[in-house]
Amino acid sequence: MAKQIRTERRFRGARMPTGSHPAIRRIKRQGIEPSIHGNKLWKSSCLLIDYLKKNPPEHCQSVIDVGCGWGIAGIWCAKNFGAAVTSVDADPDVFPFLQATADINGVETQHLVSRFEKLTTKQLSQYDMLIAADICFWDELVKPVTNMVNRAVKAGVKQILIADPERAPFFEVAERCADKYCAEVVEWSTRGTIEASGAIMVLENA
Repeated sequence: MAKQIRTERRFRGARMPTGSHPAIRRIKRQGIEPSIHGNKLWKSSCLLIDYLKKNPPEHCQSVIDVGCGWGIAGIWCAKNFGAAVTSVDADPDVFPFLQATADINGVETQHLVSRFEKLTTKQLSQYDMLIAADICFWDELVKPVTNMVNRAVKAGVKQILIADPERAPFFEVAERCADKYCAEVVEWSTRGTIEASGAIMVLENA
């Protein structure tokens, strides 16, 4: 009996296409290949989704998903909270994959190609909530991510959530934000169709 190829996984109501999904294969056949680690769905997004499901935010009408990759956490917010979501990534090649994932989930998000350091205080002031997953994977990202959080706080973003599988640069960012804004680090793990573990930096600015 031929082994059935899994084309998608489901998690907390979100549909996550695998590399075998026809929509994803179609994009890859066009020769589109993300370059900055945006080549699949990262599990830290599931930590965010699970946390938000168990702790629904008070302010989530407008959400910015930074370093979004395939964008599943933002897509989940659009689907479950009816949020207007802006999906941001430095790599334009992630957006066809994000669009396919959004289509599969029956929602839309706005797309913005930008690096962390290019997001201005004025831009960030449009959002209630900033979410990010797996954005602190190199030491040199500590400064731009910390500065982005500083601008988001200044801009009045009410809640900032950054999830990570507990890499050292993430803890460096979290420590700086704890000192300055009393951000806390919450250990988090998921059970069910996708098992993930790590930590979430939670910064309340409301």
